[in-house]
Amino acid sequence: MPVNTILGLFAKSPIKPLQKHIVKVHVCCEQLIPFFDAVAEDRWEDAEKIRQQIAQLEKEADILKREIRLKLPRGLFLPVARTDLLELLTQQDKIANRAKDISGRMLGRKMEFPSEMRADFMAYLKRCIDATAQAEKAIGELDELLETGFKGREVEMVAEMIHQLDLIEDDTDTMQIGLRQQLQAVEHKYNPIDVMFLYKILEWVGDLADQAERVGARLELMLARS
Repeated sequence: MPVNTILGLFAKSPIKPLQKHIVKVHVCCEQLIPFFDAVAEDRWEDAEKIRQQIAQLEKEADILKREIRLKLPRGLFLPVARTDLLELLTQQDKIANRAKDISGRMLGRKMEFPSEMRADFMAYLKRCIDATAQAEKAIGELDELLETGFKGREVEMVAEMIHQLDLIEDDTDTMQIGLRQQLQAVEHKYNPIDVMFLYKILEWVGDLADQAERVGARLELMLARS
């Protein structure tokens, strides 16, 4: 039976909700940019409002995750392995969780990065969010992949998207190393506990790109199995 006929059997495709989930995740991550802008300018009330938005978006992503898990069809007629879709969903959800962790930790301690690091840090943050945007773009093609039976030019296009995602993640690794070196050079000027947490924030921001890459890796595995 053709894949598009199989898709027609389901009143509610699991693919569209999965795509809706990654869109929500990416929007959640994007809020970190105005959040860190507010932090850098000591606008802590604004930072708190943005943190609440991040928490709300993460909560909405969680609700979508639960709905998808409950409603994802079982049986032989699912176009791709149910376990693959559930694992893809799990990897997507971890991105939003990390965005909430980052904003909560920064706000909880009212920490700031040293002024001489801020420009490079914001470039790093935005590059990590580029990774979540690229993951969203790749997942956005999943319904087309299913329609074509994971064959043809659509597969090549998605494979290239995943390759670009890997390159973005490589960039963030290099940028994180540079930021760690910058922080090490000035850490003696700051509260040691805050410095320890700033190193952790650098790691957690990098996790956004790492998790986005894992989304791509899971999608790549689905391509290989089809």
